[in-house]
Amino acid sequence: MLEYPKRYDVIVIGGGHAGCEAALAAARMGCQTLLLTLYLDSIGLMACNPSIGGPGKGHLVREIDALGGEMGRNIDETMIHIRILNESKGPAVQAYRAQADKREYHLRMKRVLENQKNLDVKQGMVEEILVENGKVIGVGLREGWVFRGKCVIVATGVYLRGLVHIGLTHFESGPLGETAAWKLSESLKKIGLKLGRLKTGTCARIDGKTIDFSSLVPQPSADEPLSFSFRSEKKLCRGYFCWMTRTNEKTHEIIRSSLDRSPLFTGVIEGRGPRYCPSIEDKVVRFPDRSSHTVFLEPEGKRTLEFYLQNFSTSLPVDVQIKMVRSLPGLEKAEIMRPGYAIEYDFVFPTQLKPSLETKEIEGLFMAGQINGTSGYEEAAAQGLIAGINAALKLRGEEPLILSRAEAYIGVLIDDLVTKGTEEPYRILTSRAEYRLLLRQDNADFRLTPYGYKVGLIRKDEYERFLLKRKRVEEEIRRLNAVRVPPSDKVNEILRSIGSSPIEQPVTLAQLLKRPEVTIEKIMEIDPSCNNNLNPEERKQVEIEIKYEGYIKRELSLVEYFKKMENKKIPPDIDYDAIPGLSNEGREKLKKIKPISLGQASRISGVSPADISLLSIYLSTRGQSSS
Repeated sequence: MLEYPKRYDVIVIGGGHAGCEAALAAARMGCQTLLLTLYLDSIGLMACNPSIGGPGKGHLVREIDALGGEMGRNIDETMIHIRILNESKGPAVQAYRAQADKREYHLRMKRVLENQKNLDVKQGMVEEILVENGKVIGVGLREGWVFRGKCVIVATGVYLRGLVHIGLTHFESGPLGETAAWKLSESLKKIGLKLGRLKTGTCARIDGKTIDFSSLVPQPSADEPLSFSFRSEKKLCRGYFCWMTRTNEKTHEIIRSSLDRSPLFTGVIEGRGPRYCPSIEDKVVRFPDRSSHTVFLEPEGKRTLEFYLQNFSTSLPVDVQIKMVRSLPGLEKAEIMRPGYAIEYDFVFPTQLKPSLETKEIEGLFMAGQINGTSGYEEAAAQGLIAGINAALKLRGEEPLILSRAEAYIGVLIDDLVTKGTEEPYRILTSRAEYRLLLRQDNADFRLTPYGYKVGLIRKDEYERFLLKRKRVEEEIRRLNAVRVPPSDKVNEILRSIGSSPIEQPVTLAQLLKRPEVTIEKIMEIDPSCNNNLNPEERKQVEIEIKYEGYIKRELSLVEYFKKMENKKIPPDIDYDAIPGLSNEGREKLKKIKPISLGQASRISGVSPADISLLSIYLSTRGQSSS
């Protein structure tokens, strides 16, 4: 093999959502970075659905942006449709979801990477991770080159030993017919990593000119300007709709009668599929009492007629897929442009990683994205960003950035992976977060932008704008708690108009705002001196902070206990065999996971409260009671 003359600080393998964020983060933090991808024309590829966001996932995108990542800005620049999901529910589960022009999403991300200082982008297939004395030193390519690097981030998505299934036919492939990578899996095993097998899938794409839209329920974009990024101009999307239809008994009968040709139900597929995003045949079998399931038709872009069938992924044979699609109202004459399929791929069991996403056994080797067992663009991008940040911090000789479960959904995601592991594609959910009222999408910048500025991903001017925003919000909250409103005909008339009780004695504006039926807009009618410099998003944040003050304080008190547990650090050289009384299972799990804190240890499956108590006493005797 020939050695490439340029030496790199960080080498990123893979140009998907994880790899893009990892490479940009490392380069923007001053590291000489190389991104290696199978195809330059697939950088930032949206291989599955043409959308970004949703509950949990949208929260991740806002957090990525607050830290200085690129995904939020990329979707803002390329979206053609955006909605707020769960608007009728509480603020903790409300989230943005946007439809992208898939081609523009890829092209913009490619352009950003190519123009990034300190970043080289090259096409090639990595087949070997080079390691000396337990430390990564570079990578070897199929094309005959060796690239040397101090840190390597593996972000290979679903390409490792990819195997596509359509009915009982299967063939080696990455997503959308691209080449799979086979030899890298063997290299990862050779250096001591344990690999497993997972499965994911996608749906058929439909020719838009064969759809009867008059039979579908339209879903227009939001009627207000929105953006994922705190640093983007808000955008009003017009001209593109999503559409809704439903399966029916005919659809279900077609599926049931074809299960003998399903790779999923005949044992052909070995990998575990995603629990929270199952195929349509899996839904029909698992929920036999359901007479129908919702299917969303999503446009794939401005310059294409392809539509994506959300909630209709399948690996049944093509002839069956045609019958299934044409059983749906509005799709009776639909033509399939690309069939749905399932894809199996290798992943690395994530309990082999530190919370920084560096592998425990190989120094300088990081893992990010679907190779860690996750599903989804957003989960991948979040891991890529953290891996890129931590690779750069490692080279600076600084402590890694590890976000806690009380600070971010990113913290929940990574802690779940490295502490509990996964044997099925992991998807972030709002229900996974213990402190989700604190981890709302509206306050992601309040929680994380100081970290982004500290590591160097948020520019000074951006940080100063953030500080001014935070000051405006905090000042308005203080003012609403201080200003008292006396009873008056005007005030009581406004209250009666919204079904709220009139006041008989002076109350603060904050007390009025805590009433469920009173909005911040009504407060502005009552008190015209309200801060009109606040934009709608900032006013909404003020409203949430005041309305949910009691619940927020309760969660903050729980966080204090959580922090105490997280601050009880466990030294890396601890000898669990020397701790008397630990259960055999607890001792085994602690030795395997190697938790960094008592809090993390308490979340390991199989480690009992009694084990934690004994471990806490042992740490206290060693003077490890706090960080």
